Amino acid sequence: MLSRVAENLYWMARYLERADNTARFINSVTQMLLDLPRGASFGWDVLLKVAGLDELYAQYHDDERESDIIRFLIQDERNPSSILASIQCARENTRTFREVVPMELWERINGLYLYVRDQAEHATQGRSQRYALLDGVIEHQQAITGLLMGSMSQDLAYQFIKLGRNLERADMTTRILDVNSAVRLPAEASAAQFARERLWVTTLNALSAYLMYRRHVGMDVAGASVLRYLLCDKHFPRSVAHCLGEIEDCLAQLVDYQEPLRLARALWRRLETIDCAVYADTERLHHDMDRIQAELGALHAAISQRYFYRYQPTVVAHTTQDQS
Repeated sequence: MLSRVAENLYWMARYLERADNTARFINSVTQMLLDLPRGASFGWDVLLKVAGLDELYAQYHDDERESDIIRFLIQDERNPSSILASIQCARENTRTFREVVPMELWERINGLYLYVRDQAEHATQGRSQRYALLDGVIEHQQAITGLLMGSMSQDLAYQFIKLGRNLERADMTTRILDVNSAVRLPAEASAAQFARERLWVTTLNALSAYLMYRRHVGMDVAGASVLRYLLCDKHFPRSVAHCLGEIEDCLAQLVDYQEPLRLARALWRRLETIDCAVYADTERLHHDMDRIQAELGALHAAISQRYFYRYQPTVVAHTTQDQS
């Protein structure tokens, strides 16, 4: 397979997963704002910082109004990580390899692009309209993932799609967890405890994990338990550990995988040593999520250098929020 085709498959999957998780990210924050008790507070600017987009946003905006931030994250094509820009990039990438994927894939991605392009403006007219739009993005993306899983041979092309999807998903899971570190809890102990529980329920819901958490962990929703589940559970598809397992499976199907595999296993070892109980200190949570994101960025760079740019001297950027 040509490295150019492999790279386009990898990035197509990342762009689609980024659009899906950005939709989950915004819905999570919106729900969090509705659930916060009196005395707790949260600024929309934090959402930009957690996504790593605060500096880019500041180039185009002087203030941090909710409507401007939502427009920037959903439909502003000057933001290469916006939902519309991500889907447009996935659509353009798909044009280049239509012969190696199911025929219906192009129609599904094009349909998703037209849906967001035509409906995105409604997202700034109210939170219910925004929720409906973002829920539609998630449903379209789930249909595309199901199409690929159900009708595509699990050959090399499929392995590069899986690599991109799982690396992006692991990164975005850490960013959604990181949002919790930015909430300022009320001073009263009982109100703070209630707020903490609601925050973690919201996080589970954002990742469609609430029922699986209750089934496999328990009825009590505590920060340490939720973090352990979403970071280390090997069976939940959106946990970082599960994504790393999928990445390792993909690498095993490819050649010369030693360096990417070494980095993936180093991250495995970090997850195994994490003590989630210490994350009552929210600054520590933010610091460690940043560190995991940096290591995922290094894994991305190793995959790119090995399979896409092997004969070029310069390695692509390390951050997973960069575009190809």
